[in-house]
Amino acid sequence: MDYKQIISDLINIEGTSKEEIYSLLSFPKDSSMGDYCLPCFKFAKTLRKSPIQIAQDIQATISVGGVIESVEAVSGYVNFKLNKVELAKQVLQDIDNEKEMYGSSKIGEGKTVCIDFSSVNIAKPFHMGHMLNTAIGSALYKLYKYLGYNVVGINHLGDWGTQFGKLIVAYKKWGNKEDIEKRGVKGLLDIYVRFHKEAESDPTLDDEARAWFKKIEDNNEEAINLWQWFKEITLKEVDKVYKRLNVTFDSYNGESFYNDKMESVLDELRQKGLLVESEGAQIVKFKDEDKMPPCLLVRSDGATLYATRDLAAAFYRKKTYNFDKCLYVVAYQQNLHFKQWFKVVEMMGYDWYKDLYHVAHGMVSLEDGALSTREGHVVFLEDVLNTSKEKALKVIEEKNPNLPNKEEVAEQVGVGAVMFGMLYNSRIKDITFSYDKVLSFEGETGPYVQYTYARCNSLIEKCGLVQGEIDYKGIDNEDAADVIIVLDRFKDTLLDAANKNEPYIISRYAIELAQAFNKFYFNCNIANEEQGIKNSRLLLTNAVKQVLKNALNLIGIATPNKM
Repeated sequence: MDYKQIISDLINIEGTSKEEIYSLLSFPKDSSMGDYCLPCFKFAKTLRKSPIQIAQDIQATISVGGVIESVEAVSGYVNFKLNKVELAKQVLQDIDNEKEMYGSSKIGEGKTVCIDFSSVNIAKPFHMGHMLNTAIGSALYKLYKYLGYNVVGINHLGDWGTQFGKLIVAYKKWGNKEDIEKRGVKGLLDIYVRFHKEAESDPTLDDEARAWFKKIEDNNEEAINLWQWFKEITLKEVDKVYKRLNVTFDSYNGESFYNDKMESVLDELRQKGLLVESEGAQIVKFKDEDKMPPCLLVRSDGATLYATRDLAAAFYRKKTYNFDKCLYVVAYQQNLHFKQWFKVVEMMGYDWYKDLYHVAHGMVSLEDGALSTREGHVVFLEDVLNTSKEKALKVIEEKNPNLPNKEEVAEQVGVGAVMFGMLYNSRIKDITFSYDKVLSFEGETGPYVQYTYARCNSLIEKCGLVQGEIDYKGIDNEDAADVIIVLDRFKDTLLDAANKNEPYIISRYAIELAQAFNKFYFNCNIANEEQGIKNSRLLLTNAVKQVLKNALNLIGIATPNKM
């Protein structure tokens, strides 16, 4: 049931549509004030009345009854309280009927969203710095699918550039095929770091690297074979990590894929008089009001850049997928880069520039500092997941040593803790990763939500299925009502997360639901009540279990039945 729709249908404001009233309805910051509220400040100028008077006038026109229990005008807001028993019946019935689809939508039906995320670099480690990008992108991928969109997940591989020339030089000087095959990307990282150290005292190494990259560009057989081998080694290893994180992609077209697609875009820019020469380079200039430096597309030596390939990729994706939105999940350091080439698409006359979104995010560091591939100061994501799993296993062995599938649960809790830690805050915030914080079973963490899910499951196993009459008096109390209100908000929460491209909204929702349920659990006996009361509380427990599962699934976190 759409309660916002019911409320907006009851309100009449001169010169304001029902759709606008619907969009303005929100949740009061203090839940004791009501379940929904309408701020009246926006109507003051049109109606020539104070917000306080407008709120009072609206209150006077609404009759309570049905699911509306009370209406109150307070400080320019109209607050609505719902009939908790009627609300409970409807919400619990909806969850029971829809199960894993509760909260889903058809809002995206017939629309396509491309999401460019993770985008690991070939022959470089899949390290902790990639985790935030991967977690955000994967959560958005799952969320948009859940809302009915056709979603294309794209891993825009960093598989082009002079670093491959450096790696070939390093491999030929200090590498060993058997060692690289055995150690994989860690072996490649060692020789890559050595190259940069050696190049500090021997600059000719950089010349050799450029020469070998030119061979890749010229399709030299030896160079191409080594380049392909580096790609195979990397993808084999990162695929293992993606499986642990429950992350999937529909395309692995990387930078090299667009090598033969850039010239047509550059030609069009020339034809439209947008590409001009500057000191031997080719650039697109912006107007003064754009307040941006020119977009460099071809260097003076003829080399193309990230912007050139991103333009080619955007045109390819529009032609191939005809997207309604194309999201680029990339750190905020690239803000200018995306503003520049998005503006270039606009200057070319394509109105779909409005459908390009830079989903900017912060950076991840460890408690002992930042990460740097060149200097070798990296922490492999696989090692982080393994450590997190080991620490989770230690906690499980202390708290529940007889748990039959300890290894499996430790994997679910350990990996889930890392993922939740990435998605707990707004994506733009920088994160300092701490094992102790993310693995805590208390506070606002992944393990806390997983433990609440397991608690629901254990209760249901202990008490059995709902049998006979359901006495809704069992959930006609403040603690149960708080849970019901949160359950009812799930669909709106998902729409809000999608509109803002902010998965943390789902993580915070899961915490809020877990906290509300645990308060209900401690204050309301379930197992020892008479059957009718027990049934209503079991129904509520089962609904919480289902919605926690739905929420955690969307952010890529498993739900162990026992912990």
